Amino acid sequence: MKNGLHHVALTAKNLDETIHFYQEAFGFTELRRWGDESPAAMLDMGGGNILEIFSGAGDAPEENARWLHIALQSDDTSRDYASALAAGAESQTEPKDIVLPGEPPLPARIAFVRGLNGEVIEIFQVK
Repeated sequence: MKNGLHHVALTAKNLDETIHFYQEAFGFTELRRWGDESPAAMLDMGGGNILEIFSGAGDAPEENARWLHIALQSDDTSRDYASALAAGAESQTEPKDIVLPGEPPLPARIAFVRGLNGEVIEIFQVK
């Protein structure tokens, strides 16, 4: 069965702050919330993709990273990088042009930020 990606999941130190960050930084919209003791939420990332966020990450050390990185498709890497920083992200790699090798080569503009929970977010624009 190959039906594509439904969602990626992230554990958050603070659910409300994390939801607000992804809304402000990248324009995601909240789809649903559930749970009283361990609340969680799903955000619409666009393109039929969902970010699921679970509370309760605490202050887990870096070796328990939530994911290696998630790459968000962008039509303006520089704009979205600035938006992420304004929403509270920490810069990891400023926007830069690259070419991924292969046949055919893939020119892109990328940047990396670290989100509120230590997660690494790549902003990826195909050129």
